[in-house]
Amino acid sequence: MVSIAGRRFLKPIKASLDAISHRYSSSSHSAYPFYGRTHLKNFYTREDILHYDENSDDEWDMLLAETKREEESRSKRRNKHRGSVPGHRIIRRGRVEGHERLYDDYFAPNCVYDAFFRRRFLMGRPLFLRIVNGVEQYDPYFVQTIDAIGNLGLSSLQKVTADFRILTYGTLADSVDEYVRIGESTAIESLRRFVQAVIAVFGDEYLRPPNNNDIARLLAIGEQRGFPGMLGSIDCMHWKWKNCPTAWQGMYAGHCHEPTIILEAVASQDLWIWHAFFGLPGSLNDINVLERFPVFATLTEGRAPPINYRINGHDYTMGYYLADGIYPNWSTFVKTIPCPQGLKRKHYAAAQESIRKDVERAFGVLQARFAIVRGPARFWDEETLAYIMKACIIMHNMIIEDEGATNDNDFDGSGENPIVQVSHVHTPEFVDFIQTHHQIRSNASHSQLQSDLIEHLWQRYGQ
Repeated sequence: MVSIAGRRFLKPIKASLDAISHRYSSSSHSAYPFYGRTHLKNFYTREDILHYDENSDDEWDMLLAETKREEESRSKRRNKHRGSVPGHRIIRRGRVEGHERLYDDYFAPNCVYDAFFRRRFLMGRPLFLRIVNGVEQYDPYFVQTIDAIGNLGLSSLQKVTADFRILTYGTLADSVDEYVRIGESTAIESLRRFVQAVIAVFGDEYLRPPNNNDIARLLAIGEQRGFPGMLGSIDCMHWKWKNCPTAWQGMYAGHCHEPTIILEAVASQDLWIWHAFFGLPGSLNDINVLERFPVFATLTEGRAPPINYRINGHDYTMGYYLADGIYPNWSTFVKTIPCPQGLKRKHYAAAQESIRKDVERAFGVLQARFAIVRGPARFWDEETLAYIMKACIIMHNMIIEDEGATNDNDFDGSGENPIVQVSHVHTPEFVDFIQTHHQIRSNASHSQLQSDLIEHLWQRYGQ
């Protein structure tokens, strides 16, 4: 039976329930209205409370305890931040004001920092706007939109500027928030989309193998520098991977004793990077990377443009690259002499080592322009790092073309090889493929080419 105190305490509860029942008479909730439909299984219904006289004191205590716990839980949920994401804090950054300030500082007709644009963006304003327009047309993510309550979102200038600050200065994603007014997570997402858009829009033009006109120009430059048949210089660069997963660190750690990812590239005198092969672990050396480098695939398959030149009375049909001492003695590589003896050999070694630095200079300029590839990589997945490296190389080549370092050469695609069509002519036999493969790796041709270059350089410059 219920005690007298319990009956006195129950009367106001019954009165309140009657008033609430009248208010919620049209509601679909048949149970105690303070709780949602999901709580009906765990708590007493209104009828249970109204018929409390039939219940015991223990059940009444259980009801009060359950009610108290539920009220405390609901109070805690009310104190949390609300929004589309649980626990998400809403910061009124002033995106429109940030866009107006960015536009007045760098893009207005009479902008504040007109003389500092090239210094701070590391490229001219027309080239930057060309990249912005291309990315905006490719990915609708960079188009400024209006949200559900009528507020303007981030503009394409804000997103691309934040991406450039991260790439060129190597800063954290959170550091661009103060000026550009873009959050950390949004900056990271924008950077991922930006590098993929740059590769998709400009990759076919600025990250392609040399075409017929390019090869003719490279051969002419090599002839002027004393190396007929030279197509550039080749070498590797290591990019430290700070956030490499622990399970992979043994595979990616090499001579630096830290996880790195390798970039192997071919560069010419104007620092244009023609071939870029990125993604192999840092535990490999240059020879291991070379075995996977597809630079000689077209030559082996018989699809490379013909190259014919003559040195010291000998005819050659394959171009070559200047390389350091670790590369193998192939006919497509010209290396220095470790301990040259005699004036001819010393002159050749000095010339080869001087011109081979083109690829080293290209790596240095790439790292100077894009500090993100100079410092440790902070992303966790290798795919994003590959996109970042390729995008930086593409924009590096675009800057070279824009600044005129390529001497007004043809980069609009008019000198490309013809469009590949289905061929019905006789294809190279497997024997021809093997023969070309052995010619590339011929030690005898390598030694003969080196001897001819020694005599050629001495006759032209040494005497």
